[in-house]
Amino acid sequence: MNETEVAEQVAVIGLGYVGLPLAMALARHQPVVGFDIDTGRIAELVAGHDRTGEIAEESLRGARIRFTADPAALPGRTIYIVTVPTPVDEANQPDLGPLRSACAVVGAALARGKPVEPTPLVVFESTVYPGVTEEVCGPALAEASRLVAGRDFLLGYSPERINPGDRRHTVESIVKIVAGQTPAVTARLSRLYGRVTAAGTVAARDIRTAEAAKVIENAQRDINIAFINEVAMIFGRLGISVHDVLDVARTKWNFLDFRPGLVGGHCIGVDPFYLAHCAQALGHEPEIILAGRRINDAMGDHLAGRIAGALGAARHHRTLVLGLTFKENLPDLRNSKVVDLVRGLTRRGHHVDVHDPLADPKEAQSFYGIELVAPGTERPNGAVYDCLVGAVAHDAYRSLNGEALSRLVRPGGLVADVKGIWRSLELTEQRRRWEL
Repeated sequence: MNETEVAEQVAVIGLGYVGLPLAMALARHQPVVGFDIDTGRIAELVAGHDRTGEIAEESLRGARIRFTADPAALPGRTIYIVTVPTPVDEANQPDLGPLRSACAVVGAALARGKPVEPTPLVVFESTVYPGVTEEVCGPALAEASRLVAGRDFLLGYSPERINPGDRRHTVESIVKIVAGQTPAVTARLSRLYGRVTAAGTVAARDIRTAEAAKVIENAQRDINIAFINEVAMIFGRLGISVHDVLDVARTKWNFLDFRPGLVGGHCIGVDPFYLAHCAQALGHEPEIILAGRRINDAMGDHLAGRIAGALGAARHHRTLVLGLTFKENLPDLRNSKVVDLVRGLTRRGHHVDVHDPLADPKEAQSFYGIELVAPGTERPNGAVYDCLVGAVAHDAYRSLNGEALSRLVRPGGLVADVKGIWRSLELTEQRRRWEL
């Protein structure tokens, strides 16, 4: 460890799915200030509770992190790492509001801090389109601090590659892309991130190149899943299960094993719009990117139509949807496409109950107006459902056996297995089965 490394004082701005694991990894090597504007989140972290389920209580309590919502704790840092969300608005246009707000906070900290060595470096991990770090964030920091970018503070970019719920591809095990305004800044970032990841770092040619690499990573996944979703639509008309097709297709050595489903969340379901926005600003219409988004955004209603068709023409079916979060084994409800499935069934005359043991009932009500069936009461008032929909592959649902599923569904009713998690189960006689 050289003198430059010892001198770095790090603050992580934003303590969600990206910022908290990063702060924890950095804190194994040096003290860290972890900042978030959500005072409730800070109180939970101080108490040892991570609502995202990513970090265990004992790890939080032992971390060398000062969790705070007080901007006064930020001046004097030499590295500020910004990990705030980059969502889209109702028109699917990039919403840089959280990023600008973070720049205002960091800029104020730069203005209040005494001159430090090395020169303060502001690193962005949030997914953006090429140019945002230098053309949006740099000026925003300069305005808030009254300082000059490239002289009084430096800019860097190191895109996050966090996969929530994934215990294998963690911060410590993934390659980190790094890029700075100068080769010296890039080298500084390589030293910082190189200490926390065994997989090492790779230097991009420049910041715009690093931004571009990040934004295509999730756009590529979105397009590939859209292809599988579209062929699922086609095969459904032929009476062929796409899961059966994939079982044999994936035996080819170079077949890309993507699975059909509902593509939501705050990464794959959002990032392609950033790339599309950039393309359109340049006068290029991004046909494949937006086509993939249209297919995936339409999947919830498509599934509702398929399930309603499998049930028959009668209306007022009583339906239980299992799962509401955007991804299995996570509590995150942001941009969940299960909502589209629920709304599609409701429009087709179904009375829909929704169950999710991991989702926060208050968030479900606030975000989507959905009142969750409480865990353990999947059969309110002893109800037996006409249809059971497996929408999210939580472990709790994977563990259900055929008898448990059949108890929830009336004779002649339908078990709709969107994720293909119950394909091997035998259902009690007279229960029908549907899958993609």
